[in-house]
Amino acid sequence: MNYYDLIELIKTQEGYTLEFKESLNHSIGREICALANASGGKIILGVKDDGTISGYHLTNKDKSIIQDTARNMDPALHLIIEKVSNLAVIYVPEGKEKPYTVNGHFYLRQGSNSQQLRRNEIRDLFQKENLVRFDRKANSDFNFTKDFDNKKFEAFVVKAGLDNSLPELHLLNNLGLMTEDRLNNTGVLFFAHTPSKFFLNSIIGCVLYKGKSKLKILDKKELDDDFVSNFNNAVIFTLRNLRTEYIIEKITREEKPEISEEVLRELIINAMIHRDYFSEGRVIVEIFSDRIEISNPGSLLFDKKELGNISLSRNPLLVDLVHRLDLVEKIGSGINKVRKILEGEIKFELSSNWFRVIIKRKSLPEFVREDMTNYIIPSQKPAKNQPKTSQKPAKNKRKLLILEAIKNNQFRKRSFSQKLGVNKSTIESDLEELKQERKINFKGPKKGGHWEIL
Repeated sequence: MNYYDLIELIKTQEGYTLEFKESLNHSIGREICALANASGGKIILGVKDDGTISGYHLTNKDKSIIQDTARNMDPALHLIIEKVSNLAVIYVPEGKEKPYTVNGHFYLRQGSNSQQLRRNEIRDLFQKENLVRFDRKANSDFNFTKDFDNKKFEAFVVKAGLDNSLPELHLLNNLGLMTEDRLNNTGVLFFAHTPSKFFLNSIIGCVLYKGKSKLKILDKKELDDDFVSNFNNAVIFTLRNLRTEYIIEKITREEKPEISEEVLRELIINAMIHRDYFSEGRVIVEIFSDRIEISNPGSLLFDKKELGNISLSRNPLLVDLVHRLDLVEKIGSGINKVRKILEGEIKFELSSNWFRVIIKRKSLPEFVREDMTNYIIPSQKPAKNQPKTSQKPAKNKRKLLILEAIKNNQFRKRSFSQKLGVNKSTIESDLEELKQERKINFKGPKKGGHWEIL
């Protein structure tokens, strides 16, 4: 770095990656340690706290003191020292083996200060660097006799294709589910009678809202079971509250949800296996009229731009069990496939503590207009073995179609019932329900009147 660039840097004042020191003193180890535990940075010798340049003559003895301080850290750190005119610059890299200690103490850069970490802050730093593994941690509160669900474990063994003739404890050890002769947290999430007894944050929240805001809740579930059951029930809840397109071809009917089950399974399982279980937050699935949000505590362990290119989990043992059960096609390959399926109608938001996936939904008019073409009954008679209901949309779908037709002044009872392949009395029943729900009202005389949206 030349002198001019250094002066320009000094003008920016002290900050997260920049420390000023008027001279070399005993605190240099603290500053180096704090920067290494954060994002790295520079320490400039010969500058007062207010940015005034006082100058500093760097000697070989000074260089040795600085290098020895870095080498004696745990683990050792390599840094670069440079003399620039009447100043000295210490280049501290971001540590590759965090966390670092100096003289037995942990320090971390917080703003423009280097702070000694308290016990809980040290724990957080270890967790952030994935040095403390939740999934392999022995659970000292778990009682095998009272808390272990043998039926859940037996079902897992069968589903995973394992040799069920082996002793239970032998299988658990082979799966990596025993730590220090105790069932670890992954085993608890999968095989406890009630995992939430040990981890309240294992409960998954599923909510359906009216409209685009959280003002009114239409449906809500707290999923409180084992890992696999919670996953399946979260997918079921979401599918149940999405619109379904009925595609009629020959004598069969295909039901196609507006967002594919494959996409939902991939995104929900990702939220469950990659979340931070040390956080008290829960996985939350929220359905709005214009979007679905799937949120989990714990940000990415890598840069956001690498999402879809890097597979790195803070809970690799959880990932292994999920992979054994074939809950998703292939762990780590799903994000790019999801992007392709959704054709870009997805975005990712993250903070230091949360990760959120947002999937755009089609508007109701757009979805219903597309659906209408699939509800027209072919002119030929159905085959004898064709189920009578195979060409008829469910009640909720009919009601949505009725609302859309009324909104666009295209509703005619007789022609509508013919298009949907149902009796006129069925449509009349749907209309009455919509009226009772205060969604529509009939205006004018019985003959010549019309329905209106409320």
